[in-house]
Formats: sequence, structure tokens, C-alpha cells
Amino acid sequence: MPVRAANHAVRVEAVIDALPSPTVLLGADGTVLLANSAWSARNAAVADTPVALGVGGNYFAAARRFGDEAAGEALVSALAELSRGERDSVAVDCVAPEGDGTRWFHLQASRVDEAGQIVVTHTDITARVLAEKTSAWQARHDHLTELPNRVHLHELIDEELRRPGRGAVTVLFLDCDGFKEVNDSLGHEVGDELLRQVAARLSTRTRSGDTVGRLGGDEFVVLCRDCDTAGAEALAGRFQSAFDEPFALGPRTARLTASIGIATCGAEDTGLRSTDLVRDADLAMYAAKAAGRNRVRTFTTDLRYAAERKALLAGELRTAIDAGQLVLHYQPVMYLPTGECSGVEALVRWQHPERGLLPPGEFLPAAERQDLVAPLARWVLGEATRQTAEWSRRGLHVVTGVNISASHFATGTLVDDVAEALAAAGLPAEQLILELTETSVADEPERAAAQFAALRRSGVEVSIDDFGSGWSSISQLINIPTGVIKIDRSLVAGIEGREGSAEAAIAAVVGLAAACGARTLAEGVETAEQLARAAALGCTFAQGYHIARPMPADDLERWMSVWRRAPHLSPSVPAP
Repeated sequence: MPVRAANHAVRVEAVIDALPSPTVLLGADGTVLLANSAWSARNAAVADTPVALGVGGNYFAAARRFGDEAAGEALVSALAELSRGERDSVAVDCVAPEGDGTRWFHLQASRVDEAGQIVVTHTDITARVLAEKTSAWQARHDHLTELPNRVHLHELIDEELRRPGRGAVTVLFLDCDGFKEVNDSLGHEVGDELLRQVAARLSTRTRSGDTVGRLGGDEFVVLCRDCDTAGAEALAGRFQSAFDEPFALGPRTARLTASIGIATCGAEDTGLRSTDLVRDADLAMYAAKAAGRNRVRTFTTDLRYAAERKALLAGELRTAIDAGQLVLHYQPVMYLPTGECSGVEALVRWQHPERGLLPPGEFLPAAERQDLVAPLARWVLGEATRQTAEWSRRGLHVVTGVNISASHFATGTLVDDVAEALAAAGLPAEQLILELTETSVADEPERAAAQFAALRRSGVEVSIDDFGSGWSSISQLINIPTGVIKIDRSLVAGIEGREGSAEAAIAAVVGLAAACGARTLAEGVETAEQLARAAALGCTFAQGYHIARPMPADDLERWMSVWRRAPHLSPSVPAP
């Protein structure tokens, strides 16, 4: 070798050896001509792997074992092209077995001279690849249960729907009945453990090809491959049986049930997406909930139509308030000691331009979903106070009750909204009663107490509605400044035919209310006997269809005029 060439080779060898990454110099045929110290050290550590290749070995033969066969051949072909001058460089991430595991490295190759020699460096990227794999797995799995999350579930369902030759694809949407109560009473840590146990039990009930995932909260989805509706119903039964045994939560146990919705896409059905299938199963699950919980329901097109109708109604409701389509009907309230109807309850209705007069049950759920409850309540407050003030100017003096929802109550603007409505109408505060359900008060008792106290200081009376239908608590009566307790209609209805328990319950509520300085109102009075018994048991007020049905403001004036000429406890005067 000439001196110049020898010196060049020494310099090349020195440069390669100075590189920190394992590096080799290859001849045009792939023979290893030079290897640096980092490469030799790697050889010693991984003597039985493809990377363990000394000077004189064939790199191309070893490279064919990097990754799968196709990836290895592609790499060798690229290196050969580089050697021939057909490309400027090669840069690719490769994988190679190493001992009992796998290593990833970034391969970077450049052409050295016209003879076709190439230099190849290998930078270890194993830590980065593992971190990326971990991050990718975490992004597609629920951190609590390690089940596929919402995103990954939709990916899996879409993949199955697109799979050639697939059979029927079924999705089960499962919601845990009673989970919120456990989570609220025992704490989120216990709730998390409960969800992990639910996930484990569901996973043991699936077939080998099925996938259980968690959408969030206490909602789970099961992807059932090659499963028709009949098979899915059998699986749903197995999933419900997973809740037969109580869940052990440290020193406590908890019992849950499951409401399950089923939606199936037949083998012949095309064009359906995962979002469609999950939505349909979700609708079926809500139908199961509505049927009484712990039920299984299969999706039908009627459920979709009903959902679309509700969505359309929700959109229309946004303009209904400003368009003047809402109206109030008023139901008289009787003062039992005298038989006089001295009050009314304002009940909102929607005079829909196409569907006629809609009761609140038709649109209030939509208002809840669309965050329209507070604007709706403000309108009701404004209209009810305006109408009551107008009646007063015409000689009809009544106290008007207005229902306030829990969501409006939670905004914290209730006291200000009431004050604004009273001021705009010019109505004395003593002619307004605000009614909140017992359950909404129970959710935030401290906040309720503060707002109730502020309202009563302003002169506005406050009542708890539907008392006896939920988690009735003596502490509520003691701690919350309530003026009226409205006894739920279910207790009033029980007066007839079951004189023992129902009457005792009503008498107990009357006694508790009196002890706390409150009065009672019997709701849902539908017969003369119920009215008489409510009076005999000490109720202060009564309300119901036997006295009068809700009616428009003008009709109420006429009804009151007739009623006042002949007041009695068993009225025969019909509502207009």
C-alpha cells in the first residue's frame, strides 16, 4: 500500500474510532473493513446477535435479520444503492434481537469514496422507542382499569366493521346502577377500586375474541365480534351475573347492578361507523335505565327517532323563550283551615307552533342538557311575578309558587335573579314562594341553607317540594330555613286503602314540620277522601286535580271568582 494511501487509511480508522456510536466501514460487497471501539464493545456484549460482527464478516447478511424479512431486504437494497452512488445517504430505525430482549437503533450510512465504501453508524434508541411505545399504549388505554379507552375502542370497532368477510358486529353499552351513590358516600379512591373490580369481572365474562373497554365514569363498552343480537343478549345476561356477588371494598361491601344496551351491525350492513354503533347502544342503555334499571334493551329505530326528536326540540327551545312561545298555567292551592284558595303554583308550558301545548316533561330534560334551565327559570320568575302583580292590581291577591331546578340553584345567582324579578314586577316579596325538590336540597345542604336564609330575609318564602320521595332527613328540616314542606303525592295517594302506614308517615311529617316552624302542603289530592284526610292529619295546604287542574291566567281569575262565592273542603266547582 502506498504511503499516502496508508496514511489515509489510518486517518479514516482514527476518525471512525473516535465516533461514540458503534460504527463500521463496509466494502461495496458488504464486507466489514473497519470497526471502531464502540462496535467492538458492542460485539463483546451481544456475542450471539446479528450485530456481533467482526472485521471480515458480511454486514449485508447480518442486516437481513434486522426487523422482519421485508425490512431486512429493503435495508440491504438501500445500502447497495448507496454504495453504487445511486442515493446520497441511508437513515432508518432498525430493530435487532439482543440476548433475551430487543434493541432499537438508528442506522445512518454515507458513501466514503468512488470505490463504493460506506460508513455505517448505529445509535441506540431503545429507551426512546420504549418510551414512545409506553406513551402510545397509555394514550389508547384507560389509566385506571388498563382497558382500551374511548379512542381505542372506536378504532377497534371501525377496524372490525371494515374487516373483509366479517360477521355480525355487536356493541354492548353497560352502565353501573348505583355507582354514584358509592362514589359519593365512600370517596373517589373507593370508587376507583370498585371500577377496577367491575372491569376485572366483565373481562372474565367475555369470549376470547371480544374486547371490553371503558368509555369513562362507570360506563363500559364490549365489542363482540361475529356476534348476532341473540348471542349478545346471552352475553348481556352473563355480564349482569357479574354483579350478583357484592364487591369487597376494604371493610365494606357494595352491591351494584347493570343497565345494558345492545346494538348490532349485520354482516350484510355496510357504511356504519363505530360512532353510530356506540350511539345506538347508548340509546338502548338509556331505555334500559328508563325501564327501571338492571335491564337489557336492544336498539330499535324508534329509539333513534325519539332521540332525534329530543335533539330537535332542544334546538328549538333556545328560540322559544325569546319568541314568546312559553306560557304559564297556574294551579290553585287551598288553605285547608278555611277552604280558601289563597295561592297558586306556576307551571311552565310550551305552546309549540307545530306540536301544540307541551307539558314540562317534554322539554325540561332538553333544557337540562342544553344548559337552558337558568334562562328558562329567569323567564318563569319574571312572568310569574308580573302576572301576580297584575292580579293584585285587579283585586286578586294570591301567593305564587315557582319551581326552581337544582341546576339553577347551583349557579349561585338565585337570590339576585329573584330580587331582579320582584323589582321589575313591583311585587312584594311576601307574595312569592320558591319551591325546590328535596333531592336538590340534599345535594348541597350548606349552599341551600345560605341561599334559603338570604331569600327568607328578603321576605320570600321557601318550600321543599316532593318531601318523602327521596332521602328525607330530619337534619334538613332543622338546618334549612324552610317555610313549607310539600308532602309527596305518593304518600297522599296512600291514604285511601292503606290507612295505617301512609297516614302515619304524613302525620310524622306534619309533626316534624310544626316542630321546625314550617307548614305542610299535601300534593296530588285527587279525591274528596284524600282532601278530608289531609285536613284531618293537620296539613295546612292542599293541591291537586280534585281542587283544580292547572289553567291559564285568565281562566284562573274566573275560577277564583266562582270559588270565592262558594268555598268548601269538597269542591264541586270544575276547573275551566
